[in-house]
Amino acid sequence: MTIHNTLLATLFACSLAPLALAQTATTRQPGDPQRWYQEDSTAQAQLRTLRKEIAAALAEAKKACRSEPSATRTTCLRGAQDTYRQDMANAEKLREAAHPQ
Repeated sequence: MTIHNTLLATLFACSLAPLALAQTATTRQPGDPQRWYQEDSTAQAQLRTLRKEIAAALAEAKKACRSEPSATRTTCLRGAQDTYRQDMANAEKLREAAHPQ
């Protein structure tokens, strides 16, 4: 799977997080912060969370790129950074797709 596909899969999974959260709300673990179980209620909060998720996806992609052979590592890192920039530029559209109102 390419880095771009990995990032898209991560974003898709993150868009489903509220559904998963609803299903697991009764299985809280001791010590979990309360904020983990509160859905973002405003567009601004959703966008802030999405930007954090995009940044986390970039970090994961960079980590995966570092395990690649040196001949392809630079291309992989460049692709991950390009995907990050595209996702950040389209963050509002991604938020709207994940949280239709």
